[in-house]
Amino acid sequence: MDVDLRDLELLHATAEAGSLTAAAERLYVSQPALSQRLTRLESRLGMRVFDREGRRLVPNAAGRRLLAAAHHVLGELESASRDLRELRDGRDRRVRFTAQCSTTFPWLPPVLRAFRERAPGIEVRIETVPDDAPVPALLADQVDVALVTKIDAQADKVELVRLFEDEMTAVVPAGHPWASRAHLTARDFDGVDLVLYDFYDQQRIPSLHLPLPEGARPGRITTMPVVTDLVVEMVAGGQGVTVLPNWVAAPYVASHGLALVRIGARPLTRTWYCATRPGPRPPHLDVFVEELVARLGDREPGRDGTA
Repeated sequence: MDVDLRDLELLHATAEAGSLTAAAERLYVSQPALSQRLTRLESRLGMRVFDREGRRLVPNAAGRRLLAAAHHVLGELESASRDLRELRDGRDRRVRFTAQCSTTFPWLPPVLRAFRERAPGIEVRIETVPDDAPVPALLADQVDVALVTKIDAQADKVELVRLFEDEMTAVVPAGHPWASRAHLTARDFDGVDLVLYDFYDQQRIPSLHLPLPEGARPGRITTMPVVTDLVVEMVAGGQGVTVLPNWVAAPYVASHGLALVRIGARPLTRTWYCATRPGPRPPHLDVFVEELVARLGDREPGRDGTA
């Protein structure tokens, strides 16, 4: 598909402004020139990207799909430009942080409060990384600090500090036959319909091991975007069972009529680490790591009510 950066800027400006005239003013070009660029773009695509509703241009399905790409690309370029300006001016005062396998951050506000008391004026950015793989993002200098639990093949190239273990637990409706069980075995999962985050999609390359006991043979696996509310609603609606960290699932028990059931006679746990690039780093990054370790070290989030 022949789409360049100027095309994305055109789409973004026109969608926001609602007309080519207003978009042309934003882009500092003439309206006829912008109209010709839009005509050429739609000719290359073989379809229109805007529909006219009254006097406004409104993105159609094709335009909305391209706009999603435009927001991502233009946002990344703006972020990169800002980062480069800060580097050039010696003002690289930020922490870029990401957390693996997580859609909830109840432990983060106390970390940020303590960090900002010690390092006022430092910007903290919560980043998302491709394929939920923060170690490659660390090595590529896309993030500075990562909370990780799935150890990457390149883990030996980063520094890891052990933080805590959390328990993976089965989440079922309160009336489910499992709800009264002391614990589950691998056999209990045979033929069971699962609802899981999409990073457990077994068609992905590489795929992740399912969060189940060794030897379990589940039935249908429905994968969903990494949105905990969505997974919980599916389980509450009787569409399957899921497996989540205890501290993530616990807040939904009362509100959604759920039960949490231990997996295995001994808890099924994961170990979390704070990951950073090796070598010297700015003092404010050391402070952020210190607060993260102090708040989460050997303390499952939410277990003591402080994070």
